[in-house]
Amino acid sequence: MTDRSRPDLDDDTVTALGTLSEALETVEQARGLLYGFHQLTGKADLLLQDAVQQFRDAGHTQLADDLERDLVGRNVIADRWTFQVVEDYDAHYWTTFRAFDQRARDEHAGGDRHVLEARMKQRERTAGHPRHEAGPALSD
Repeated sequence: MTDRSRPDLDDDTVTALGTLSEALETVEQARGLLYGFHQLTGKADLLLQDAVQQFRDAGHTQLADDLERDLVGRNVIADRWTFQVVEDYDAHYWTTFRAFDQRARDEHAGGDRHVLEARMKQRERTAGHPRHEAGPALSD
């Protein structure tokens, strides 16, 4: 493994790579929230189906029928259930974002990830101090 702090790269390139990496990390967080939205919406629909049956069992058939017809299985946005929203996000945004991050790292940092953070670690660690090692492939 090479020195991931990449002293051969100029600071502006490292900063740009770091900002792109941070943007991708934010996209990853958004994606996680989107998957949470997907799972919570699915859970809500299953609970709604339970409520429909409970209203029906309690003799409130008109409300149960209306809920079942108008809300159970309803699209959350035009023509889509949440799994379709997640799939579109992954196919058209997340995948493209990751590809550009990979391209930038390949073209400017030999594929190395987190160069900005590696430089920060080099600056902030206490050389020779236990638990402040540079890294498995680096020596002090």
